[in-house]
Amino acid sequence: MYVERFENISKDDIGIAGGKGANLGELTQAGIPVPPGFVITAETYQKFMESTGIFQSVMDILDTIDINKTKELQEAAEEIKQIIIDTPIPEDITTLIIEAYNALSQRVGVDDADVAIRSSATAEDLPDASFAGQQDTFLHVKGTEQVIEYVRKCWASLFEARAIFYREENDFDHSRVLIAVVVQQMVNSEKAGVMFTVNPSTGENIALIEGSWGLGEAVVSGTVTPDTYTVDKDNDKILSVKVSEKRYMFTKDDEGTSKETTVPKDKQNLRVLPDDELLNLVEMGKRIQAHYGKPQDTEWAMENGNLFMLQSRPITTLGDDTPKVETSEVEDMKVIKKGLGASPGTGSGTVKIIKKIQELDKIEDGDIMVTTMTTPDMVPAMKRANAIVTDEGGVTCHAAIISRELGIPCVV
Repeated sequence: MYVERFENISKDDIGIAGGKGANLGELTQAGIPVPPGFVITAETYQKFMESTGIFQSVMDILDTIDINKTKELQEAAEEIKQIIIDTPIPEDITTLIIEAYNALSQRVGVDDADVAIRSSATAEDLPDASFAGQQDTFLHVKGTEQVIEYVRKCWASLFEARAIFYREENDFDHSRVLIAVVVQQMVNSEKAGVMFTVNPSTGENIALIEGSWGLGEAVVSGTVTPDTYTVDKDNDKILSVKVSEKRYMFTKDDEGTSKETTVPKDKQNLRVLPDDELLNLVEMGKRIQAHYGKPQDTEWAMENGNLFMLQSRPITTLGDDTPKVETSEVEDMKVIKKGLGASPGTGSGTVKIIKKIQELDKIEDGDIMVTTMTTPDMVPAMKRANAIVTDEGGVTCHAAIISRELGIPCVV
């Protein structure tokens, strides 16, 4: 089975469709509004790697590297990715992918559907590891040639330096972690964001929602500090609304790709979600949590007033080992800067300011990392830090998610 529609996939199919693909299939089958699409299965990737003869070459490179030597790790990652990108996909696989893409285009009523090509690793979105941002997603892909090109790039992203490091640190065998690829109709959202169906730091039965203008990329990447809303799910009472200045957004440009633009002045300080849309989103969150039977971390988008769910995965940070802080420890300290508490705890150490990715080697065990916003490539350095402070982002940005997973304090 090389290609499978969402309608034929469930949450039990992680081995076939990866975490993201399995959950999109599960949501589709549950009647949740999900943009239509299909999954190029993990088996397809495996056949590509083995039938072209490149699997062993890749494993040989991985066997020789020291993941704690950043430069060596990055060079090996680039070499592996280039091997995959340069290797033609066998014709029988190409034919099936093109047929599935053409069928999707016909289903949505256009010649060449505008799609997102989303990575979906088989070790992703598991109950105890989020793998947040480890592999790549490509937006606004159009036409059969581009689809084939970006499928290969998705496969290659399984060997980003950050992904190699993360697997090694979590004892995942590289040869056993496969990758499926989601091909899904693009939602050209006017507003988008993330919703936790419980508070990810405390576990309280409160929906925590973040939203901004344009595509959700701005929220997840930390490019903007989004609006933040909390709603009591027991009585639908809106507990808090924090409207932020949202200066940037991601939209589709004339060439059909995603680009960062400036938000119009009259919308920069405008609330993204009015009460009715906010409560509608919370109801959707309740439905999804009830379906899975456990709290979920979801992605949402709105286009022309229609709500779509783009992802759901278990919240991985609800253990009972949240650091407890005695008030007496901090009450006499002078506050020099305030932010949003994204991961609980206290930390001390030498402050190291990171202005560009090449400076990550400055972070030593026990330091405090201060940066504009973290990226998946920074995870190795984040693991060495005692705490993290960023200049942008909300409680669902990369810095927040990874800090909670690592159990280190974070202020954004």
